[in-house]
Formats: sequence, C-alpha cells, structure tokens
Amino acid sequence: MPLTPSRVELCPLTLADQDEFCSLVRGSSELHAPWMQLPATAEEFQGWMRRFDDGTNRGFVIRVQETGAAAGMVNFNSIIRGRYQGASLGYAAFAPSAGRGYMTEGLTLALQHAFNDLRLHRLEASIQSANEASLALVQRLGFRYEGLSPAYLYINGAWRDHERWSITAPAPWTPDPTLPEV
Repeated sequence: MPLTPSRVELCPLTLADQDEFCSLVRGSSELHAPWMQLPATAEEFQGWMRRFDDGTNRGFVIRVQETGAAAGMVNFNSIIRGRYQGASLGYAAFAPSAGRGYMTEGLTLALQHAFNDLRLHRLEASIQSANEASLALVQRLGFRYEGLSPAYLYINGAWRDHERWSITAPAPWTPDPTLPEV
C-alpha cells in the first residue's frame, strides 16, 4: 500500500452528511450511472443509512483536508468475522474531485483502517470490466484479480458481470478476537 496520504481524511458517514452527499451524487450521475446507484434524495439516503445500524456495514466519506469537501465515499459491506474476517469494498468518487488522486489516498486510508482498526484480513472489490478507472485504482493499491462473476449485481435494470479483486492484510497482522485459534 502507498504511504499514508496527507491530503484527505476518512470520516464516518452520518445523517448530517445527507444534503452534501445527495447533492454530490446528483452532480456525479454521469460518472456513477453505468457502474453503481447511490442515494440521491433525502428519503433514499435515510434508508441507505439504516444499513449501517448493526455494524456489519461501515460507511465513510473521503474529505479533502484543506477544504473539508467530500471527494468520495467508501463502504465496508457485509463484514464477516470468525474464520473469514473479511468484507466487500464499495467506493465512488464525486465528480467535482474526480481525477485528482483523492480516491487513491482515501482508499489507502480505508485499507489501513480495515486492516489495523477493524482487523479485517481480506477485502474484496467487484468491478464491471469496462470501468477502467476503478480497475486502475484497485491495481494501484495492490489488489489481485481473482476471476469473473457473471450476472453478479443488479445495476441499471440488468444483472452485470463483475471482476473480483481482493487484497489481504499486510504482515504483521493482529487478528480480531473472533478468529478461532484452531
């Protein structure tokens, strides 16, 4: 993983982020439309935030330190403990900040948080093959290609194929207490 970035910070996503988040999602519709669907209205946002209530999903905003502006978002979805110690990774840049390296820096922080604080061992990212920017991002961060999942996620009215990419915690790693000893 790259060195600790200094231009961004990783902030927990809260209900107070609703207006800014939804506005940025609406302004980024051309950037996101082929690949994902994020909440763009207050009602959608509040429903989406409920997924974080039980701790199996964690949501964050990547903020530019200099301005406080949201540059993107990242989620750890479906956190599984026990013998797996992993989660699915979701992320998106917001159009006003896209292409400036903030997502590389923000995801570097997210990976450090996942491996050091949450003590996850594995993160997986599922990416549509034509999403070149996202594929380049995970490759920069050291993710490994693991294969193709046909008809994996339902996006924009159709089941879409996704490439599976993963990364595991660097050594040394301190496991979560829920990892069985044998």
